[in-house]
Amino acid sequence: MDGPLLVIDRLDDRPVVAQIVDAMRDAILTGTLQPGDRVASTRVLAAELGTARSSVVSAYEQLAGEGYVELRQGAPTLVAQLGDAGGGGSERGTAGGGTTGTEADAARRRPTAASSTRVEPADARAEGAGRGSAGPGAAAPARPAPSAAVPPRIDLLPGRPSTARIDERAWRSAWRRAAAAEVPSDDPPRFGEPVLRAAIADHVRHARGFACEPDDIVVTAGTSEATALIGTALGDRLGARPLVAVEDPGYPNARRMLARAGAELVPVEVGDDGLRVDLLRRMPRPADAILVTPSHQYPLGGRLPVAARLELLEHARRTGAVVIEDDYDSEFRHVGPPMPTLASLDGSAAQATDATETTDAAGRGHADDAPDAGARRENRRVVLVGSFSKILTPWLRLGYAVLPRDEALRAAVARVRLESPSPVPGIVQLAVANLLTTGALRRHIAATRRDYAHRRALVIAALGDLPGTHLGGLDGGLHAVLRLPHHDAVESVIGRLDAAGIAVARLAEYSAAVGDGQPGIVLGYAGVGDRQLADALERIRSAVLAAV
Repeated sequence: MDGPLLVIDRLDDRPVVAQIVDAMRDAILTGTLQPGDRVASTRVLAAELGTARSSVVSAYEQLAGEGYVELRQGAPTLVAQLGDAGGGGSERGTAGGGTTGTEADAARRRPTAASSTRVEPADARAEGAGRGSAGPGAAAPARPAPSAAVPPRIDLLPGRPSTARIDERAWRSAWRRAAAAEVPSDDPPRFGEPVLRAAIADHVRHARGFACEPDDIVVTAGTSEATALIGTALGDRLGARPLVAVEDPGYPNARRMLARAGAELVPVEVGDDGLRVDLLRRMPRPADAILVTPSHQYPLGGRLPVAARLELLEHARRTGAVVIEDDYDSEFRHVGPPMPTLASLDGSAAQATDATETTDAAGRGHADDAPDAGARRENRRVVLVGSFSKILTPWLRLGYAVLPRDEALRAAVARVRLESPSPVPGIVQLAVANLLTTGALRRHIAATRRDYAHRRALVIAALGDLPGTHLGGLDGGLHAVLRLPHHDAVESVIGRLDAAGIAVARLAEYSAAVGDGQPGIVLGYAGVGDRQLADALERIRSAVLAAV
């Protein structure tokens, strides 16, 4: 890349990053740079321009997000293949936003950012295979399932991460190392491969600030299997059907897994900050377990304040309840620092109460909670559930549960696992352990966090000022919630989006109570490129303006 192609104007009011992006974008659109051309490395270009390498890195990442260049770890940066953006010009005209001839010509030269996600068949969605899937009890009528042969042109169903940033060299190396291991003649260990359990314990300690041991870890086939495992173990421990309090609205698949495990579910209303802990105290009888997403409430996006977390833990301690903490999306905070896990606070909640106060309202004692101050500092009530599906790819179907120091619960989990071998293939466990121990996963999280923050900004710019609506759920995670004034508006918007080949979810589909769903739509913004996202957001905006 020579000087005439890219020059930094120190008198220009635009930031250096913007100047680099604009110059390279123009060079690509005008044909000066052709598809497949190798561009200068960030180090070389920074030296040529006399600017910080971080500025060049940011510019390249923005260009990659827009689909102009292809970034791969350990490989040269190349100009992306340019193509027609799915008929974007004519479709925008249909939606009420025409373009000039010059704009249309430029749009045709712009790259197509292909979705990095796979589209689930209609029957898989109906069964709730993903976190964004519909659940029973939706207030609004379900839209007809699209033909399996005609998937959405742009899939914005929530819960789909981007795989574009996966370090292909590290990924292949991890699988080669896993395949090179001696082939065992028996099942994987019931609680998981020791090397993976140790790597997960280290990951939780560094990423979430929660000190746990490898022996605390159970490897699971994602969060759904972890939830079902704990629900089944609770029933085994109690010798009866467990009563489980669940968030409303909340994750439909978790409710299904608990119900299939034999649990009786009690919906608890969610406020702006997450689960309303005060409502737990009004239940006719205390719950045996409480399922909560405190870091990023799913789907509304609130996060439970520390005071409410301590209140929840104290309630669990007094009633003997187990807290199932689904640590959903905790790796991707966009506003404010990460909040401590409930598991890391459990000892603090116990210490906040005098050791003599160990009897709940029903007169049930909890002597196991009050031996001495040192013992009370351990996590005794919280099962921390996490997954790598939303960090890397759902294809892995790999997650984990961090068990508390509750020997009865641990024994019950062991009995369930004894009857049902580990559902995660050993080779998958070894490969993910390698990604963890080499730091590849940590680097991947850092890279995707920047991409998601950029796409989040696109969502806010496009939908943040729509009249009669409220855009939320964006402090963290991979999706947004656009609340609408009534269900008729939701149906109108979804009808227009279906016709344009854009898939989103109804907010009502997350309700735990039939006929009680809130009007709105839920859209994921992580699993598509910037060009597709911009196209979809333009159509969502037009559809909402026509409906409200």
